[in-house]
Amino acid sequence: VRLLRGAYDAVTVYHDDPVGQARRWIDQGADLVHVVDLAGARSGTPDTALWEAFGAAGIPFQVGGGVRSVDLAVAAMQAGAARVVMGSAAVWHPAILGEVVERLGAERVVAAVDVRDGRATGAGWTDQGRPLDAVLGDVVAAGVRWTLATGISRDGTMAGPDLDLVREIQRVAPGLAVMGSGGVGSLTDLQALAAAGAEAVIVGRALYDGRFTFTEALNAG
Repeated sequence: VRLLRGAYDAVTVYHDDPVGQARRWIDQGADLVHVVDLAGARSGTPDTALWEAFGAAGIPFQVGGGVRSVDLAVAAMQAGAARVVMGSAAVWHPAILGEVVERLGAERVVAAVDVRDGRATGAGWTDQGRPLDAVLGDVVAAGVRWTLATGISRDGTMAGPDLDLVREIQRVAPGLAVMGSGGVGSLTDLQALAAAGAEAVIVGRALYDGRFTFTEALNAG
């Protein structure tokens, strides 16, 4: 499924077999699939059976949504995840984020910085969050290398990514590698994110709605 601007009552269902859909992306050339347990993100209790299903299918994936403790991060790795994405911990419990980095290594942890009105939010985008620069300072101190930057107001709109957010993260925390997310609707958007400094881009609705193919996205650079 995909949400529109982070609203849980604005959801579009595309497929009822997430593992099967992920396999289609792998068959088209993806080397990593970004998986978010939206119910887990809101409740804080992820469905670990979902992780196990991806792992059993041999699909390389990074997973987020409710991963708010060291034990859950380790469990995701044991289920087969290549990386864990942590948002609420990055915003509210950076010490936990630091522990996960120590346990798993900096390359296997992604701090999700989901931003609305200059504030990075947690709890499935339902809380008021904290100022972005304060959160970025904590993320850097935790030893994280990757951050996933989402402009919540752009997410699911395909109206263009928040390039200013990518640039702001690089200004405040130049050592972080940025994954851009939210608002991508064209191949030009991918090129713009790369020009703004994003090292990777997460694309959802644009692929599902056929704005471009995965192969075209790979060749867009």
